[in-house]
Amino acid sequence: MRAWRTTLPDLVGGPVRTLVRTTVRGGVHLLLGGVVLIPYVLLVTGFAQMFADPNVPRPALVVLVAVTFVIAAVPPFLPAMRALEITATRSLLDVDLPDPVADPPWETRLLGAAWYALHLLCGGIAMFTLLFCVPMSVLLVAEGLDADSAWGDDDAVLWFDQVTGGWALVVAPLMLVAVGVVFALLGRVLAMLAPLLLGPSPAELMLALETQAEEFAERNRLARELHDSVGHALTVTTLQASAARRVLDSDPEFARRALSAVEEAGRAAMSDLDHVLGVLRAGGDGTDERTAPQRTLDDLSRLVDDTRATGVEVQMTVEGDLAMVPPALSREAYRVVQEGLTNAIRHAGQVPVALRVEAATSGLDIDLSNPLPAGSARARSGGGRGLRGMRERARLLRGTLTAGVDDGRWHIHVHLPARGSGDRP
Repeated sequence: MRAWRTTLPDLVGGPVRTLVRTTVRGGVHLLLGGVVLIPYVLLVTGFAQMFADPNVPRPALVVLVAVTFVIAAVPPFLPAMRALEITATRSLLDVDLPDPVADPPWETRLLGAAWYALHLLCGGIAMFTLLFCVPMSVLLVAEGLDADSAWGDDDAVLWFDQVTGGWALVVAPLMLVAVGVVFALLGRVLAMLAPLLLGPSPAELMLALETQAEEFAERNRLARELHDSVGHALTVTTLQASAARRVLDSDPEFARRALSAVEEAGRAAMSDLDHVLGVLRAGGDGTDERTAPQRTLDDLSRLVDDTRATGVEVQMTVEGDLAMVPPALSREAYRVVQEGLTNAIRHAGQVPVALRVEAATSGLDIDLSNPLPAGSARARSGGGRGLRGMRERARLLRGTLTAGVDDGRWHIHVHLPARGSGDRP
């Protein structure tokens, strides 16, 4: 019995307190709408009286009404008003709403204006109910206590002049309960409609998805840049360091050249890494000309020379004018060749590599092939992350990539069309 005495008030009092707190906060939200509605009601009433007065010039009155309507209709469409409504709805109606965007699309503005009108309408109903029921309940109590002091000699006060005696004392508290019920119902209606009218519209969701997709695409691009450049540098560094270690005593000059190549590869990798980290910190798109790497097909000879310095024989054939290739196409093609050479060194070792680059008006064709040792990982799996990155680069430029084993050689062919190329992919 003692346990029931201690827990029953908590079990009953908790929901009651929550209901009262929710109703009160919802009532405050409704009354705010009713207060904002008052100027609109006064304007409509004033203009109705002016139209009823034959002495008021009609043309001037029509212009005044039109100007007033435009001024009154602007606030509901403003992003600041929508932000205020979202803040009030969050705190007073306990509705979970996302943060408003700074420049929402017009579809979102229209939904916000609809919410504004609904808020004012419900607020007006709530305020009318409060201003009618509370004074009427006082009159009913007075009528119930003294039948000669409430209604007086006036005609019917709506239909309540027939409520006398004990019935007046019964109806009076019901009027106050009616106020709470109306407030609770209207608050519930607003809480249900708030996510639909104040939440993100389909156009806003689509814009957010497009922005997110662009961010993911940019992150993938940076990941490919980092993978290709740093991966190539590490591969070259590993091979050069291994060669330098083997001939350090017998051929110091070769070891010196190998260490120089290691130093150069490390600097290039650090430059690319610094660029990528700078873009990630700033949240930009990597278009800053002061930091963005601009390695293009013009640097192809240097890339091939660095690869040859590792002991890999590269036979390069260039057809056409690479200087006429669009910048975006040239940059992506350079990364494709770089990753292809890196994969050849990593998976096949120091085997001869054949590289052919053909630039034409229709686009760019890249062919890479090298002997493939039997049983290698490439032959079994068909490539790894590097090949996927090359395929993504080709796809972004509406190109194609084919890769596979043909007569004991690993062969990659990439076609990048010239159409649709710009400054950046």
